[in-house]
Amino acid sequence: MQKTTYRIGKMDCASEEQLVRMKLDGVAGINHLNFDLKNRTVEVRHVGTTDTITTALEELKLDTQVVDSVSDFDGNPISDDAKQRRLLWIVLAINLSLFFIEIVTGFVSNSMGLVADSLDMLADALVYGLALWAVGSTVIRKKRIAKISGYFQLTLAILGLVEVIRRFYGVGEVPVFQTMIYISILALIGNGISLYLLQRSQSNEAHMQASMIFTSNDVIVNLGVIVAGVLVYLTDSKIPDLVVGICVFLIVGRGALRILKL
Repeated sequence: MQKTTYRIGKMDCASEEQLVRMKLDGVAGINHLNFDLKNRTVEVRHVGTTDTITTALEELKLDTQVVDSVSDFDGNPISDDAKQRRLLWIVLAINLSLFFIEIVTGFVSNSMGLVADSLDMLADALVYGLALWAVGSTVIRKKRIAKISGYFQLTLAILGLVEVIRRFYGVGEVPVFQTMIYISILALIGNGISLYLLQRSQSNEAHMQASMIFTSNDVIVNLGVIVAGVLVYLTDSKIPDLVVGICVFLIVGRGALRILKL
């Protein structure tokens, strides 16, 4: 057994982690993957040479470099699948609940910021669901699920951007800033709880780290919508809301394109 550590310079969020996992899934000789998204590294425990593994990673064009490779490594990865599954189900439930709340209130209040944030929640839920559903599946099925998820997210992003452009050039009502702020605070609380539960697990497993990154990004988006709500109040304009909507839809689209690289 060998332990080879790769630094992947552009692996800074859950989307890239999923790309690497899917790319290496099925590669002969791999025993275990251990991701560290904070330091942008992946530890591969395997038998045989690293040629096939390195080639597969380089095909992703994420700036892959070999850090070190230790021969005759005899370590057994310790995992708590049941605990991880339970936490991922909780985060999935929170994201789906917030999606339904934000999508309804977003349209009612005429806020594209809330609508965009709701679709971001849905995109995150799809990734969590993918992680849970694909466990134990064949490589072909995992890639098929990822492909469907990527196209769905890309469709949401395109439709959202089209709607933002329509509202920007068309005549539209100024969003209800109170709803924007109140619902975003609720979403912020939900994501804060999710982040607390994930961090408390102190897990270094890939999916758990990916979930922490996703949830951290959601917190930032929630704060952005709150700021947009305040600016709508101060300027009595729909522009701040539309700008936030564009930013969130671009984030969703960027994640979708990375999934579709596979």
